[in-house]
Amino acid sequence: FVKPLQFRSFKGLHQVLVAPSIQPQTRWASTLPMNTVVLFVPQQEAWVVERMGRFHRILEPGLNFLIPILDRIRFVQSLKEIVIDVPEQSAVSLDNVTLQIDGVLYLRILDPFKASYGVEDPEYAVTQLAQTTMRSELGKLTLDKVFRERESLNSNIVHSINQASDEWGIRCLRYEIKDIHVPPRVKESMQMQVEAERKKRATVLESEGTREAAINVAEGSKQAQILASEGQKAEQINKAAGEAQAVLAKAEAKAKAIRMLSEALTEQNGSAAASLSVAEQYVSAFSNLAKESNTILLPSNTGDISGMVTQAMTIYNTLAKTSPKVEAEVAKDKSEELVNQSTAPQ
Repeated sequence: FVKPLQFRSFKGLHQVLVAPSIQPQTRWASTLPMNTVVLFVPQQEAWVVERMGRFHRILEPGLNFLIPILDRIRFVQSLKEIVIDVPEQSAVSLDNVTLQIDGVLYLRILDPFKASYGVEDPEYAVTQLAQTTMRSELGKLTLDKVFRERESLNSNIVHSINQASDEWGIRCLRYEIKDIHVPPRVKESMQMQVEAERKKRATVLESEGTREAAINVAEGSKQAQILASEGQKAEQINKAAGEAQAVLAKAEAKAKAIRMLSEALTEQNGSAAASLSVAEQYVSAFSNLAKESNTILLPSNTGDISGMVTQAMTIYNTLAKTSPKVEAEVAKDKSEELVNQSTAPQ
């Protein structure tokens, strides 16, 4: 048996090899496989058979048998994935911009019976549905969102097509927008908008850089002042501690000197040594007169050194007559006074 010439009924208006003047016939009147009793159906095809004008069964791929005259192959449906080019169409976006959009539709026949008897021309029906759905979805978006949300737009179109095509036994797998054409003036405006946006970004970035630089300079100055103040504080603390230690050391040395002097005065010839020390201090003080000031106060008996020494020794002898306990208390009070003066805040 020779396999007859076949046509896919899903491809719309099929043409027959006829004269150019003859118009193409509709798909159900096209040349279909003849009933040769024994038929071989190719893989991924479904042949719809009618018996005496009524649907009988669908032939599966492989070997099949039909009754002559009574059975007739009415439709041949391809079960492969079919690609349909959706023609370019006009659509108006939400912000009243006219766009020219075309796309590609991918679908597959799931039920050959519904595809044969549920709709007159499945290809035309799906194409028109895709176009109307695209116009409806584009009317919900602005021009900027059309370019950013193409994936969401494709998904919405596929969902809308599948809701209507379930009754036709067709399943839309995906829809892809090929090209989006905008009017020249709108394109120029978009280009100007892009340039303005880039200039804005450059200005903002420059201002942010200037701001960050000023903040960094101010922060550095602040940290420098803090570190400088901390350094001055540490310097003053160290200086005060050093001065306090120096005063304390001087007080302790003076107190030790007083104790040693008191011990020396109690020894033999201590009074003579004290008289000699007083005389030396008197001469030293007298020699420094008029070095620091023009006003000079002189005692009435400046030449009587022995008298001055005798007077100083008299005062000393008077103090020496006090009890040792009083001397110790006086020395202790003097030492505490010196210590308090040395540790007092400057």
